[in-house]
Amino acid sequence: MRPLILALGALIVGTLVTPTTASAAPAWAPCPDGLALECTTVSVPLDYRKPNGTKIDIAVSRKKAANPATRRGILLLNPGGPGGPGLDMPLLVDQVAPQRLRDAYDLIGFDPRGTGRSTPNTCALTPEQLDGSKVIPYPAANGDISESVAYARQVAKQCFEHSGDRLPYVTTANTARDMDQIRAALGEKKISYFGGSYGSYLGAVYTTLFPQQSDRIVLDSVVDPRGIWRGVWQNWGAAVEERFEDFAKWAAERDSTYGLGATPRAVRATYFELTAKLDAQPIEGITGNVLRGVTRGGLYADQVFPTIAELWQAVKRGEAGPIVNFPITQGLAATLWGIACGDASWPRHTGLYQWQVLADRKKYPLTNGMPSNVWPCTFWPSKPIEPAVRITDRGPRNVLLTQNLRDPATPLVGARNMRTALGDRAKLVTADQGGHGTYLTTDNACVNEIGTEFLVNGTLPAKDVHCGPPARSLSATDARAEVARKLWQRKFPF
Repeated sequence: MRPLILALGALIVGTLVTPTTASAAPAWAPCPDGLALECTTVSVPLDYRKPNGTKIDIAVSRKKAANPATRRGILLLNPGGPGGPGLDMPLLVDQVAPQRLRDAYDLIGFDPRGTGRSTPNTCALTPEQLDGSKVIPYPAANGDISESVAYARQVAKQCFEHSGDRLPYVTTANTARDMDQIRAALGEKKISYFGGSYGSYLGAVYTTLFPQQSDRIVLDSVVDPRGIWRGVWQNWGAAVEERFEDFAKWAAERDSTYGLGATPRAVRATYFELTAKLDAQPIEGITGNVLRGVTRGGLYADQVFPTIAELWQAVKRGEAGPIVNFPITQGLAATLWGIACGDASWPRHTGLYQWQVLADRKKYPLTNGMPSNVWPCTFWPSKPIEPAVRITDRGPRNVLLTQNLRDPATPLVGARNMRTALGDRAKLVTADQGGHGTYLTTDNACVNEIGTEFLVNGTLPAKDVHCGPPARSLSATDARAEVARKLWQRKFPF
């Protein structure tokens, strides 16, 4: 009886608290800031339990189908995050999507609630507080989390001082409800969807809450639906260790160029030497944790490997090297924490975090215990307004999962667990490659053809499919690589 009760609970949460109609969308107009799209706003309830209460605006963009005669609907897009703005997503996808996909859909982007132009929240963070190695919290070199605890406690306080009236309602479930309001405002009966990273979980929540409004759903680089969110991020320890081997092998093959080690084992040893060196004496603001964080981020895409290698080279020489840019805005940080803390409760006892960080450091030394560290959620003043949505197999057979074997942010175990949760609704396509991002952002013809065939013609594979490696690696100048880079920079933490 318990699974039935949970399933019915999810159905009630998804329907009864959602208005049956949305206000008519304003007329489309040119987007702000020179964005070559047309934009509008959709008014939605801040709190869906009070549909006639306070409203917030969601910014929406559109690129019309290239061929009106073959248009079949809208393809809603999300880049990940949580908190990544998505207003420009139609332009990015348009650069890499095949013509038949662009002919079939209006490409629809939106800034999720709380970020970008959609009623953004703020925690009024100082430049120092926006440090990526603090937002994604690395402990001290020896594993001590005292500074992380102080940071988490302070920023939780700031968030509620500045945006506390809205932050409890910045959740994945409410963002999914916003998506359905966008659907209704655009006069569409159903949504097709393509979302990566955090966007995969958002899409899974949408199609669980609104199965009958879901058309063709592609979830890329798939989040584990179990353990939202702390448990998901604890998977990073093992995932980074696995993916790092790709970089270590790449660097070893180029030892004559970079001098980081002639074998993968030697490259790994160089990493620990450099982080220890920076722990003892930072170089122009580059600390051991900065190097750890930038290296982890560089594992998201093979084309970033040269930049990471050049940074290591510079540190070896005692110089500051190129830093891969991870822009963290006020809205992104606030939305990231809003979702992380609002979707599910976190443990309140800091001693648990300290114990798990020390255990992680021994098991997964590359990340130095970061995946188990304390977050502002430990001190979040409000409790979740509803339980996390339980992903189920209720609904039509209309979900495609695409996943790399060696993903440092959303590892394969997550895709397999999502596949299990969705049951016969879904099929899983895996690719023998590393990095974060699979469909359209790599040159894997096997994955790209399956994904496009599904979105355009509705052909879902009869069984799960394994694709081999891509025929070639993307160069930094390829259009797919450029789009992947832009998406990767806003997938923070994934």
